[in-house]
This record gives sequence, C-alpha cells and structure tokens, in this order.
Amino acid sequence: MIIKRNLFDKDNSYYSVVTVGTYDGVHVGHRKIIDKLVANAKANDLKSTILTFFPHPRMVLQQASDLKLLNTLEEKISILKETGLDVLIIHPFTKEFSRLTAEEYVKDVLVDSISAKKVIIGYDHRFGRNRTATIDDLIKFGEKYDFEVEQISVEEVDEVSVSSTKIRKALEEGDVSTANTFLGYPYMLTGTITKGKGLGKQIDFPTANIHIKEKYKLIPKKGVYIVKSNLNGIEVFGMMNIGYNPTVNGEKKTIEVHFFDFNEDLYDKEVRVDLLQRLRNEQKFDSIDELKKQLLKDKEASLAFVEKYYAK
Repeated sequence: MIIKRNLFDKDNSYYSVVTVGTYDGVHVGHRKIIDKLVANAKANDLKSTILTFFPHPRMVLQQASDLKLLNTLEEKISILKETGLDVLIIHPFTKEFSRLTAEEYVKDVLVDSISAKKVIIGYDHRFGRNRTATIDDLIKFGEKYDFEVEQISVEEVDEVSVSSTKIRKALEEGDVSTANTFLGYPYMLTGTITKGKGLGKQIDFPTANIHIKEKYKLIPKKGVYIVKSNLNGIEVFGMMNIGYNPTVNGEKKTIEVHFFDFNEDLYDKEVRVDLLQRLRNEQKFDSIDELKKQLLKDKEASLAFVEKYYAK
C-alpha cells in the first residue's frame, strides 16, 4: 500500500478508483465500501485509492469539538494495510481546504491530483465549500471531467447499520462486545509502557502502565477488561484497569495491564492492547487484601473467558 501524506504530491502514472471519507474505526460498514473499491479497481486495471483527512474535519471546523476518535492515525494505517488497498492519501485538513468550491474540489483534487476514473461514494455524500454540493452535482461533474460515479445506496448502508458514532457510544458505555462486533476486530489501545508506582508488584499483580500520547484517542469507560497483546512475538492475555485506583487514593486516570505469565521488561516499548470483554466497574475496596481477592477472581474469570473463546 502506497501512503501519501499530501494530496498535491502528484503522481499521474496511474488512474484511480477512489472513495473519500474519514474512515474512523474502519468498521464493517467501511469494509463493505473498501471491498467494493478494491474489487472494482482490480477488474478495471485501476488503483484503489482512499482519500482521508487528518486532523478530522470536525476538529478543525468546530474548535470547541471534543470529538474522540476510534483510531489513532497509525492504527488506521495499520488496519487499512490489511484490506488490499493500493493507495492511501492522508491529506492535512485545513480551513483553507474546506473553502474549495465544489468544482475546484473535483478538478484540483479528484481529477488533477488523484486521476480518478471512477468515484464510489455514499448516497448522502456532500462536498465543496459549506458542503453544499450533492451526489447529483458529482455525477454532472463526472460527465464534464470524464469519470464515473457509483453511488452506495441507502439500502446498502442500512443493511450494515453501523456507524462510528454508534461504536463510540458503545465504548463510552463500556459495551466492548457490541463495539467489537461493529468494528469487525477488537478495539485497540496503542501506547508506550511507562513506570508506575509499583503497587501491583507488591500484591503479586505487577502492571504495565500504558501512556497514549494521542489526546484525541477514545478511552473506553472506566473498569476492568480482558485483553490480548502480542509481546515480543508471543500472544499474551491479561486484564486491564482503566480508572483512578480508588483503593489506594489514586489521583489521576491510568491505564494499567497485568499480563498473565509474562515477566519480561516492557518499559519504553510500544504495545498494542486488544480489548476482548469488560469484566466489571472500577471499585474502591476497604483494604489491599480485599482488592487482591477481587483481582484473583478477575484473573480466574479472564482465564475462563480465554479458554472458552481463544482455546487453540
């Protein structure tokens, strides 16, 4: 997969079939569009191309927006690499770019920069300054500039009935199972392991503290989760707590993972944690002993889940 970080770094050595969108989450609905895109490109000897934007347009146009995203940019790239896509263009979204007229957008972007021969787009797609142009306008521009427009019908969209908004809501409510079903893969958190206070080690539950630098990344509801990671080439399961550690009067929100049967040093390494299931809410216990008893129960429940769903 070719990755371009600027739309106007032109390469006219090939023609494209293109779709445009933020593709946050790259969920099962997005996959349906991408599969159609890739198949169409192969059948017509074109390059399958996605044009997406970073930052997310709402973050630029709505300054007060507290929008949280399902993927960091690098996570999105990693997921899209597995789809068979030929070209991913990640264009910096600015207010200036948003002011392109509909025809400027079509001619400068779709035709001159991406060499589009076909555009596959949703029935409700809007574009150009103030998003005033519609799919009907795009079809007319296609006739003028010699590209075909294929519309994804309302029936196809409704059939999937998935949206990034629904997934965000599920995660904010702690409903990882629904989120994962909509995504088509386990929700992931990617960050660097940092040193904590070492309290877990004192009760035989050492934890790895995960620092996520991207402030826009959506962190699910506080609580305890069953997780999976690939550490040094080994599939490792564990349990993760998102919260404030109220039993020991924690003052800031942390993400801590206790990996089962894994004792190697992970400090300063980047790890990806896949969330499989939510176990419970975060609780404040009367003593450290009570906390440890609960952690043993959590571990037992986690291992039972792993054995049932991930047994090899």
